[in-house]
Amino acid sequence: MIELQPGNAGQLDMPPRTLSVNQQIQFGTPTLPPMAYTMFCLRYEDECRRRPLFRGGAVRLTEKRWADLKLVNQSINRSIIPEIQESGPAVETWLINPGRGDCNDYAVSKRHELLNRGWPAGTLLLSEVVTQMGKHHLVVVVRTRSGTLVLDNLTPQIKPWARAPYRWLRIQMPNTPQLWTTIADVGE
Repeated sequence: MIELQPGNAGQLDMPPRTLSVNQQIQFGTPTLPPMAYTMFCLRYEDECRRRPLFRGGAVRLTEKRWADLKLVNQSINRSIIPEIQESGPAVETWLINPGRGDCNDYAVSKRHELLNRGWPAGTLLLSEVVTQMGKHHLVVVVRTRSGTLVLDNLTPQIKPWARAPYRWLRIQMPNTPQLWTTIADVGE
């Protein structure tokens, strides 16, 4: 349903017009958020507060919104110098716009910037995944009416979530960011 050009399968250079219904993440059962997210919320209370619900749920992906996504994804990916945190998940710290950071810092910085640009909070969800190398990784999931997209510091391309090469563990709840859920349908 997505028209992809040869050589760039799985990536999007223009906003998707029609993704199939299974391109939307289906939420599963409630689960605990990552401990580092709880600590992040103590530091950045405004980032984690419940916001008024956007009446439409997923947003319409206009050319302007698509430009926002591409700009924020690229600018944050370029502005933070990659640095692996070896301290482990129990003591890691998630920071907005640090000079150096890991995937968590990239993800919370992208979400922060998109919120500042007026995006509804319920459409910008943090999600924990496992990479093909077995590493836990954090990405931003963007819920659009055209499908669910992924902003990731490991690639400059914005991809449909079902085409991101990950095992999906958990994701924020759209209406209550402090609560997380498993992912029921992995789009296979």
